[in-house]
Amino acid sequence: MTGFGLAATDIENVKFAVEIKSLNSKFLELNLKLPRAYSDKELLLRNTCSKDIERGKVNVSVNIERSDDNQKGATINTTLLTRYYKQLEEINASLGANSANLLQTALNFPEVITYTEEEVGENDWDVLHQTFLKALANFNQFREDEGKVLRTDLELRIQNILDFFAEIDKLAPLRVPQVKARLTQFLEETVGKVNVDQNRLEQELIYYIDKLDITEEKTRLKSHCDYFMATLKSKDANGKKLGFISQEIGREINTMGAKANDAHIQQLVVGMKEELEKIKEQLLNVL
Repeated sequence: MTGFGLAATDIENVKFAVEIKSLNSKFLELNLKLPRAYSDKELLLRNTCSKDIERGKVNVSVNIERSDDNQKGATINTTLLTRYYKQLEEINASLGANSANLLQTALNFPEVITYTEEEVGENDWDVLHQTFLKALANFNQFREDEGKVLRTDLELRIQNILDFFAEIDKLAPLRVPQVKARLTQFLEETVGKVNVDQNRLEQELIYYIDKLDITEEKTRLKSHCDYFMATLKSKDANGKKLGFISQEIGREINTMGAKANDAHIQQLVVGMKEELEKIKEQLLNVL
């Protein structure tokens, strides 16, 4: 959800500039900095942002720079200021008071400083609005370009998980003969080969095979990965859905690790977890 968009337009000695930046957030948090003269347009700009930017902590800054001839600002009434200042001097002299801040005091008197409101023409607003729309388009393009990079990375991570899964699928059937061999050896060493109850041995094998069976986990993991890839290709904003799918993938990986009973499979499970953590980190940037 990180993004950046900038647009500027120069016309008739006036420069209109709009900058849009965003960081990750679960919701849309919009901070709009707008010149006072255009405060009545704030709701319009907010609504436009809300339609185009679904989530993120977004800062929109609108700046207008005018040439010196067109500058509007404060005006000091020097005649009134002089009159106030002289009166304060006379009062201070008669009272013997401190006269260090007389000028600052006089500047704060009513009507000494007046502010000229900036006149906004309809043409100025049209230019500013078009500049804003350009910045928003650049912002969305930045997000789209970043999204393509993220999509490629996420596809790679899912494929890595599937590659680990393929290795586990090869190793999983080899565990049953290993378990049978260990049980047989243990019983022979404990009670003697001739005293081994084959029926009981078969029962124990069935128990362990059931505990080691990861067929359901493998099926669900493959299904979740396929669903993740299909959702990733959708044009809709599915960041939250991808997050939920990744949680389901994590559950299956954890269960496979708990049932592994094999050092090599455990290592592959760790590799899958590492890839999944990278996926979760990247999903913070997905709408």
